[in-house]
Amino acid sequence: MSSMFQEIVAFFFSTAGWILESSTLPTDYWKVSSDDGSVITTASYWSNLWKTCVTDSTGVSNCKEFISMLALDGYLIACRALMISAVILGFFGSIFALVGMKCTKVGGSDKNKARIACFAGVHFILSGLCSLSSCSIYAHRITSEFFDPMFIAQKYELGAALFIGWGGSVLCILGGTMLCFSIAGSFTSSKREVNYIYRGAASHSRISSYPKGQAKSVNQRLTPDNSTSSRIQHFDKNVYV
Repeated sequence: MSSMFQEIVAFFFSTAGWILESSTLPTDYWKVSSDDGSVITTASYWSNLWKTCVTDSTGVSNCKEFISMLALDGYLIACRALMISAVILGFFGSIFALVGMKCTKVGGSDKNKARIACFAGVHFILSGLCSLSSCSIYAHRITSEFFDPMFIAQKYELGAALFIGWGGSVLCILGGTMLCFSIAGSFTSSKREVNYIYRGAASHSRISSYPKGQAKSVNQRLTPDNSTSSRIQHFDKNVYV
């Protein structure tokens, strides 16, 4: 029962993390313009993996999409690939987790379901690592430009999307680890069940070795010398008679 509860909690954490990762990919505010050193701010700049935008004081936004992928910086291409990989891995991990959980009726025996659940946990861990790497690479680029005194262009700060991605990554890694460790309880329970069946079969074979109606108790079968001595005493009495 505890193993089943652990799988349910792990599935909840992993699925919640995967949803956060999926929502991070199209989110706008991966980086926002910094107001450090400015007295009057007439416009705010923000950007994500797909476009860069500017919003004026009236709330009107003008955006420019990244049309050519080959013209992008290398870190943007890497972040895109890692985030898409994280979403795909989390999707397949959710399907495998549904099949491998003990509370579902598909997947075969408990041992097969435990293997499938562990496989789903590996998918979630990889998904969390991909998302964590993508957000960290993007954040490193922002901070390196911000603290570079030779960088004179517009400086940015960390956006809300990065924190959402980090949170989803942590949940995916945590849930995937719990799914992987749930396989130990499944194999332990199956080993106990096999041991119980073996002992029951052994005791049944001992009882069935005697003819029907002549089964003896354990105490009677363990004292063959007493019966022999009683026979000898009876024989001695007949001799004296």
